Amino acid sequence: MKKALWVLLAIVLAIPLLLIALSSDTVVTLDAPVRVIGKDTPVQVRLANPHGIQCFTAEIEQNGNRYKLFEASEPAHRFLFLGRNEPPRLLRFSAGSQAAPALRDGRATLLLEAQGNDLRASTGRLEVAVEVNTRPPQVVADGFQHYIDQGGAELVTFTVSGYWTEAGVRVGFYTFRSFPMPGRPAGERFALFAFPWDTAAGTVPLVFARNPSGAEATARFWFKVFPKRFRTRDLVLPDSFIEKVVGELDPNGSGDLVQRFLKINGEMRRQNNRTLADLRLKTEERLLWSGPFRRYGMTESEFADTRNYVYKGKTIDRQTHLGFDLADVPHVAVEAANDGKVVWAAPLGIYGNCVVLDHGYGLQSIYGHLSRIAVKPGDLVKKGQELGRSGATGLAGGDHLHFSMQVDGVQITPVEWWDEHWIRDRILSKLPGNG
Repeated sequence: MKKALWVLLAIVLAIPLLLIALSSDTVVTLDAPVRVIGKDTPVQVRLANPHGIQCFTAEIEQNGNRYKLFEASEPAHRFLFLGRNEPPRLLRFSAGSQAAPALRDGRATLLLEAQGNDLRASTGRLEVAVEVNTRPPQVVADGFQHYIDQGGAELVTFTVSGYWTEAGVRVGFYTFRSFPMPGRPAGERFALFAFPWDTAAGTVPLVFARNPSGAEATARFWFKVFPKRFRTRDLVLPDSFIEKVVGELDPNGSGDLVQRFLKINGEMRRQNNRTLADLRLKTEERLLWSGPFRRYGMTESEFADTRNYVYKGKTIDRQTHLGFDLADVPHVAVEAANDGKVVWAAPLGIYGNCVVLDHGYGLQSIYGHLSRIAVKPGDLVKKGQELGRSGATGLAGGDHLHFSMQVDGVQITPVEWWDEHWIRDRILSKLPGNG
């Protein structure tokens, strides 16, 4: 009898010990870094424990005082957690003076704590040093006169203060980043921006500064937009061209050739332009170029031409051509329009063999339809250096260069950048040491 009782007692004691041993650790991480807390700053935390989270608290500590920001809890299942395998839980809350009115601008510590929902109830903790800054963003634009061509570019300078995390220029639905003004105090910035070809001429460009709490300040600056009437042209599609394009860009496809061509001309075009736009993230925060950009060959098509694609007398598609088609003799050397860094050198759908150069501060040049490429990503090239040879790869009916430029991922007319006077007057005169 005694032996049976001892066995029973051992089992009773072993069960909790086993459950404790099978319990998991709790891990608390920030889903995105938090360095500054304003009036109402969103914070998202990731709480990981396969047996679930029983409770979570968020506090902020400043000058020895603690203020509760957020708490959440779930029903406990301490002994009934076996078999659970819960994914990490994301919790979002607001931190700042709105939740803790006693906070003052200055240093503070964000304290995050979560407890697991198993027998051991492991506690995960995270302490994050933050700066409390409740001053709203403020922005003041320059006093220059800004003459802007529709489809072209311009540069504005401004001063930003208060609590801000993003500042730049907004033109309709488009936004353009800003960069620190070289050699100037913190808060003095500039933005090279585009007035996109598809933006109404009456749109008012604004300098803005905002923070994660949703607070935003804007400022106007003097400007005058010169509307441009872009051309519309019919492009007749012979069967030989459709077969060439589909064979090169959709070699493993099947079905009607015309439908495959339309998918290339529409869906692939949009994907390729997104790839080009994403290259803005590879820009250098320094001026890599100098002087006017070089122009290649004779003009065959201009920037933002609307093309009606005509097949057997019927218009079957309409697209906008965002660049210049420039032609010379076949397979001639294509040279860098200016100093820069290669950020793309590979086939790119409708652009065929393509090279993209970064010139710094979001300005990039694009070279398409090359028959071969002579550079690789990461190369620093000089104005006039050979990038490859002209060709007819991609969506090209004959040997030519598709040349375009983009500002922060938005394609613009290159005409202005071929003009030394425009560059000096509209761009360099506003940057320190370049006036």
